[in-house]
Amino acid sequence: MGTVGANIRQYREARGWSQARLAHQVCQAAGVVGEPVGRQEVSRWETGKRTPREWLPFIAEALGVSLGALRAPLVTAQPALPTLSDFLPADDPLAPLSTATGRRIGVSQVVDLQQRVHGLRLADDVLAGRDLIRPALRELRAAVKLYRESSHTVEVGRQLLCQIGELSQIAGWIASDAGQHDEAERIYRLGISAARQAEDQTLAGNIAGSLAYQLSNTGRTAEGLTLAQAALHDAGEDAPPKARALYWDRVAWSHTQAGEPQPAMRALGEAWQALSEDSDDSESPAWLYWVDAGELRVMDSRVFTEIRRPLRAVPLLRSVLSEYDATHTRELALYLSWLAVAMADGGEPEESAAVAERVIQLSTDTASERVAERVRVILQRLQGYADVPEVAALLDEYQAA
Repeated sequence: MGTVGANIRQYREARGWSQARLAHQVCQAAGVVGEPVGRQEVSRWETGKRTPREWLPFIAEALGVSLGALRAPLVTAQPALPTLSDFLPADDPLAPLSTATGRRIGVSQVVDLQQRVHGLRLADDVLAGRDLIRPALRELRAAVKLYRESSHTVEVGRQLLCQIGELSQIAGWIASDAGQHDEAERIYRLGISAARQAEDQTLAGNIAGSLAYQLSNTGRTAEGLTLAQAALHDAGEDAPPKARALYWDRVAWSHTQAGEPQPAMRALGEAWQALSEDSDDSESPAWLYWVDAGELRVMDSRVFTEIRRPLRAVPLLRSVLSEYDATHTRELALYLSWLAVAMADGGEPEESAAVAERVIQLSTDTASERVAERVRVILQRLQGYADVPEVAALLDEYQAA
């Protein structure tokens, strides 16, 4: 990363802006029609893949700093590796009410909550964020109310906290998919607190990794990487193999979004090594059921796509898609979107346009901000092939729609 790029990222993050927000502000400062600068262009500046040059004065104006400040040598202190406790909310909403007079509850209520959490997780396989956000928030608020206002044994309280943690993870994921990132972050932090109070480090790491994933995808790449590494570090070597594989995959993605391909590749290798240690004797929480070799291949292919290695990404994505359940519309659209981008990077614009058209069709049937964002990414990548008839027809049709 060059000095200018590092400074741009530091000043942007100090203002709490996403890369998309900075891109918008730069275009406003430049007084240009439309938005020729997007999130990906800002990412290229920050990672040193591209020099802003003529945009630099407008970047300085948008950030409220001088040109000299953007060009000055960067001086950063190396902070100590944080722990998950650094990310807990200051105001803990999980403290039991001292005046609670609610009914006494037992294991049966915990089992009922567990079943509802599992049902919400299964619903998320086939429904998107905007369809599920309201029931997810209702379930979460009801679970917190049950914990705070009822009386129970210490063990039942611990089990309730674990279920609140699991519910927070899936509700946070749903909120993020609905594009409600601030709400998702609040939910994730609540879940980390619940899991920590329950002394379930594996669950705390999963929720923290989910938040790290969102941060990395919304322009807060430094925070995302720090939190993903903290989740891995705090869980330790005693975490189940599947959990460690999941943590490593999230570290890999955070490195990728931060423009660090070599550490990302090493993290992918660590994920596979962790998964290889899983056996019939390994005890994993039920919520890790989906972490398997297929899931690791998905992350491999996404990383390869993002770091522009289409010859490795395309075969992996085709293999994953050949085995994928077509009823899971959102995930199908997301995986196809990575394939469309990888094909464009591999110099196959006609095939990319055909896949992109299918992604757009699927996007009309899913209320997912993740899918909508991927459509925008594909079309932006295909702009470079606007002279190819198939691409031109797709771009015209989409813009007309």
